[in-house]
Amino acid sequence: MARNRGYDLVEIAPDAKPPVCKIMDYGKFVYDLAKKNREAKKKQVHNDLKICKIGLNIAEGDFDVRMKRVSKFLQNGDKVKLIVMFRGREIIYKKQGFQMIERITEIVDEFGKLEGPPKMEGKNIIAILAPVSKKG
Repeated sequence: MARNRGYDLVEIAPDAKPPVCKIMDYGKFVYDLAKKNREAKKKQVHNDLKICKIGLNIAEGDFDVRMKRVSKFLQNGDKVKLIVMFRGREIIYKKQGFQMIERITEIVDEFGKLEGPPKMEGKNIIAILAPVSKKG
């Protein structure tokens, strides 16, 4: 019957008793499946994690450039990993590093918020900023 109609006989459930088969155009079936998968991928939301490294003694102009970049990342819906790096003996000024993270979060407050408290990892302070949802 399938050959007379110009279709394929496709086995749907081989383990069933009796096995289930369907008369269909298999090429079109595979094409439609691939098309559905492509459409689903287009609708997926992907969040990238961008990294912004800042030294403890950063100049004001450089700091402003970094803040513009961080706010741009957050507006695009990406998460930002802030890293305040301590070089050499700067590690004794941990308090200034945490104050810098606080200052950054105040500047980009309208675009993003801290996901959790900043953490000390080795000679770095790490904080992750998540974008504020656009719905609210």
